[in-house]
Amino acid sequence: MIMTGRRMPEASSLSLHHLVRRFGTHAAVDDVSLEVDPGELVVLLGPSGCGKTTTLRLIAGFLAPDAGDIRVDATSIVAQPPHRRNMGIVFQSYALFPHLSVARNIAFGLEMRRTDTVATKARVAEMLRLVRLEDFAARLPRQLSGGQQQRVALARALAIHPRLLLLDEPLSNLDAALRQDMAREIRLLQQARGITTIMVTHDQTEAMALADRLVLMHNGKVQQIGSPEALHRCPANRFVARFIGGSNVVPGRIEHGRQMVLSGGSAITLAAAYQGCASASLAVRPESIRLGEPNHHGARAEGIVELCTFLGAAVEHLVRVSPEVAIVARGPGFGPDAAPRRPAGTRVTLHWTADDECLFDAEDRPLPACVIMPA
Repeated sequence: MIMTGRRMPEASSLSLHHLVRRFGTHAAVDDVSLEVDPGELVVLLGPSGCGKTTTLRLIAGFLAPDAGDIRVDATSIVAQPPHRRNMGIVFQSYALFPHLSVARNIAFGLEMRRTDTVATKARVAEMLRLVRLEDFAARLPRQLSGGQQQRVALARALAIHPRLLLLDEPLSNLDAALRQDMAREIRLLQQARGITTIMVTHDQTEAMALADRLVLMHNGKVQQIGSPEALHRCPANRFVARFIGGSNVVPGRIEHGRQMVLSGGSAITLAAAYQGCASASLAVRPESIRLGEPNHHGARAEGIVELCTFLGAAVEHLVRVSPEVAIVARGPGFGPDAAPRRPAGTRVTLHWTADDECLFDAEDRPLPACVIMPA
């Protein structure tokens, strides 16, 4: 476990103003703006190619923007080279020097800044204690586990007293169990030391566990910024609904305010009523859906179980509600509220509440409910 130690002196703020970065005709980063408060941990999240790593490289100074500005503590740093931005960076591959010991790797940034020998040794000793690697100071990177190498990379990034800490997929090379442990340690260290941190990941579980705020990106654009809870409960569009929480997204047409007619003629009864009669998409998270018996009162839809999967902590059912639409429902795998397992071929009803459903209009904008229907 990482020892948290004392809090760092002052955290910096970060502002991105209408950043644009093109590669040829492709805009990898397209008009991205963001305000990061001192001491905040913000995660740039999204699928491969969404622009999150390019944004991080713009902040670090490895790439120059085609337009826009980057400010740290209200001062533009766009013209500054990377080595003058005083940012600690942990790369996906850790980028440790294979021929240098752990202690020398940690000392590298200090030596490049011509820090005197006594101060460098003291700072390296402090970092080794921070990441609990005092007994590994003389070892080479190849003699360390993946988790230990990551700790060395973190220690090296923090040794220079960075204004910002930048993390580029820092957990992707670790196995699942170690990823969870290291994610907790990164978060504890970041909170205790008060370090303003920008992290890039494509893993939404990792992002939700670490972030004060998420910045969800797609095709170079910011789709939504907010707390993990906000993005989970109130997605701004269909992409956010699908990516955060893996919502079922069902297209159809609203009729009579409370019915969504699917292609093929099947219908879903909505938990709320909506104005108009128009094309829309319904989004409901799998864990919000409960299964009931056929003809159960308050059912939103009926269907036939195609697959039941036991996932340990959860039981997942794939329910076919029309020839074109199958909905995933997920319930607890254990305990008094464990979801009953329904074999393939079982006819079931699907239930959810108004708080659990989101509707989007034909322009992909959230559609407000006008009346909440009784459950």
